[in-house]
Amino acid sequence: MDNNNVVRFLLTFFFGWLGSIIINHSSLKPSGYTSRTLAYIFLSAVTLGIYGLVASICNLTFDPSKERNIGYKKAL
Repeated sequence: MDNNNVVRFLLTFFFGWLGSIIINHSSLKPSGYTSRTLAYIFLSAVTLGIYGLVASICNLTFDPSKERNIGYKKAL
């Protein structure tokens, strides 16, 4: 397991969308991807935090070879 995956998990699990902003503007951002910060804010609010929990867990299994990863999109 990649240490960056663990750090991304901890940031998004404990700090929610703020963690997503930190990830998106630091070296923790996976290369070639951008974090979906607005999705974290909106979907976490709508799902009462469930989306934030799911996205945090998915950070542990982030795989850059996949086309899609929850919470991230390919950078243009």
